Amino acid sequence: MSLRERGPGGAAAVEAGEDAAAGAVLALAEADGPERWLSLLPWDRFSAWLHCVCVVGFDLELGQAVEVIYPPHSKLTDKEKTNICYLSFPDSNSGCLGDTQFCFRFRRSSGRKVSLCFLDQLDRDLPVYLKKDPAYYYGYVYFRQVRDKSLKRGYFQKSLVLISKLPYVHLFRTMLKQIAPEYFEKSEAFLEAVCSDIDRWPPPIPGKILHLPIMGIIMKLRIPTYRDKPGTTPIVQNTHQADAQISMALPTVHEVDLFSCISPLKYCSDFRPYFTIHDSEFKEYTTRTQAPPSVILGVTNPFFAKTLQHWPHIIRIGDIKLPGEVPKQVKVKKLKNLKTLDSKPGVYTSYKPYLNKDEEIVKQLQKGVQQKRPTEAQSVILRRYFLELTESFIIPLERYVASLMPLQKCISPWKSPPQLRQFSQDDFMKTLEKAGPQLTSGLKGDWIGLYRHFLKSPNFDGWFRSRQKEMTQKLEALHLEALCNENLVFWSQKHTEVETVDLVLKLKSKLLQADSEQLPVKTDTLKKLQTHINDIILALPDDLQDILLKTGTT
Repeated sequence: MSLRERGPGGAAAVEAGEDAAAGAVLALAEADGPERWLSLLPWDRFSAWLHCVCVVGFDLELGQAVEVIYPPHSKLTDKEKTNICYLSFPDSNSGCLGDTQFCFRFRRSSGRKVSLCFLDQLDRDLPVYLKKDPAYYYGYVYFRQVRDKSLKRGYFQKSLVLISKLPYVHLFRTMLKQIAPEYFEKSEAFLEAVCSDIDRWPPPIPGKILHLPIMGIIMKLRIPTYRDKPGTTPIVQNTHQADAQISMALPTVHEVDLFSCISPLKYCSDFRPYFTIHDSEFKEYTTRTQAPPSVILGVTNPFFAKTLQHWPHIIRIGDIKLPGEVPKQVKVKKLKNLKTLDSKPGVYTSYKPYLNKDEEIVKQLQKGVQQKRPTEAQSVILRRYFLELTESFIIPLERYVASLMPLQKCISPWKSPPQLRQFSQDDFMKTLEKAGPQLTSGLKGDWIGLYRHFLKSPNFDGWFRSRQKEMTQKLEALHLEALCNENLVFWSQKHTEVETVDLVLKLKSKLLQADSEQLPVKTDTLKKLQTHINDIILALPDDLQDILLKTGTT
């Protein structure tokens, strides 16, 4: 990181996307330069990055309370405000003095739109662990607790909290480090200036170098794409030590990064990086009347050690090691060995691994510790290892699911697109003997048992639904291409006016579907289909032309 004088905002020109939909998004954001993006309504640019900024303080009578919400028009329900209040302060037993940073995630109230729809289209270029979930907000906290004898409580306690739909931990942590200490000195006017700066930012386009001005400095950011391999997302290098510039790439989504280890699979259950007894879902997640929910909770209150000791997996984290201090090897332990309050750090689980331990990666990481290899490099090694292992696991599934796709010769322009064949667990299992993960991974174990377990999980359901949607959209796109390759004007001349009008309406519906569902169709195909529609309409009587020209777009 280096510092440089503040320069003009705005992002560089962006090349057109691979299809019409992506091209439209990028064109809206950047085709005419930053002026086009800046021509949006006030706070639209801010809303692309943040929902709002909150200040949470401690009131002797009320306890934690939201003191400020900015911009003032930002809407939060009472339930959302309550969650933000309790999640923005560390647990009372933590006793942390000074400044503390952490993040949380909470369920947003239903029925409210939280983003600009054209920006949602950028999501598909992101790796799965950086995609937004419309049902949740993230809170990024900078908490300060210092002694202050002038206050009744004896302490100054306040949190500056960024509320966003984006899971960009590294970006918002860095941003808070820059603005929070100054905010605690200058208060509301400074906060207003910060938000005004954010309202000048370019859209969060993956794969592009973005320049984000914030209170006299420029943060230089690259958001990764799904095509990036772990460790290959380039961090922008500073060229001059005197530059007023913070350069970064977004390496991961969360501080507790368990689920990005299964990338490119998406973790499809709930997770909470920080969870308290005051959370609105506390009763739902801690009940013993049913099986433990499918969720990952990050907790610091010892109360949970007893309340959740029946959960199948518990990871206890000890004190943070000082730089250069060699950590002790942590062993996986049986859950029955867990003692509620005095347990040592470790992984406690009732789960029996399906695959054998990989001694090679363990030795590689231990060697890195001994040689004092940087933590970032260790992380890249581990992430690449898990990526390759997950890819070996998923390739047989991808291959089998691709076989469910109908052949292109089965697609007729005069019939509805054919349906995908049903997924059969038995048929898939039969493919593993000759085309299983053993082709790409040397790791031994019960792969069959692992697949059977996976096929019952929410992660498989989420993955298969996503692949099903992609293939269905591909069939729709191929059907559009088949229609474009037909002489539709000649067809209309051989059929009645009623049939021709019906065809025009169906073709218009196809164009609207291609736009609304972002079908993978070439721009030339869409233009050609529009030309077909226009030619057919012009061959009809004037009264029908007028009606059809007013029906939808042409």
